Amino acid sequence: MVEELRLPTRDEAWCLVTEFTTQPHLLRHMRAVEAAMRAYARRFGENEDLWGLVGLLHDFDYERHPNISTEGHPVVGARILRERGYPEIVVRAILAHASEVTGIEPETLLEKTLVAVDELTGFLVAVALVRPTKSILDVEVSSVKKKWKAKEFAAAVNRQEIERAVAALGVSLDEHIRIVLDAMKEIAEELGLERKPVEAA
Repeated sequence: MVEELRLPTRDEAWCLVTEFTTQPHLLRHMRAVEAAMRAYARRFGENEDLWGLVGLLHDFDYERHPNISTEGHPVVGARILRERGYPEIVVRAILAHASEVTGIEPETLLEKTLVAVDELTGFLVAVALVRPTKSILDVEVSSVKKKWKAKEFAAAVNRQEIERAVAALGVSLDEHIRIVLDAMKEIAEELGLERKPVEAA
């Protein structure tokens, strides 16, 4: 049972993240996914610390091993996590978010949620950055949906994969966007997406 797991603390996980990652945009991405995973854990009545750790750690090895392959991310990261004593439930969830190279399909609610929120956080950042304020606090679900339909916007985001993952969670796309967006708004300053003071001319 999850309650019997010996989970590392959030501080321990963050130390591991910063040991392997220095690029601010990657650190912000992992924080965004952590916040979204925690929000979903609350919604589903799951272990918030476990889900948050998975979100925080899911890309910790990406800066050093950017090639998504059997000898790159996230396989190398999974190996490191096992060496450091992280529970298999965390390792498997991270492997399942790149099933195209790991062969591990997302099966549990935890694993499916990570796939559903991962790329969406990046999409929401992109939506925020094209607003005049560059603040996620000014982003609404309706504006996200408009950009979602514009295939040339953030074209690298695999919308179909996200939609499949969302359907597997049993929530609507609108609700999914709202949950992740609200979670990111709560940490807007940490993400560098708060409202900036208007500079005098």
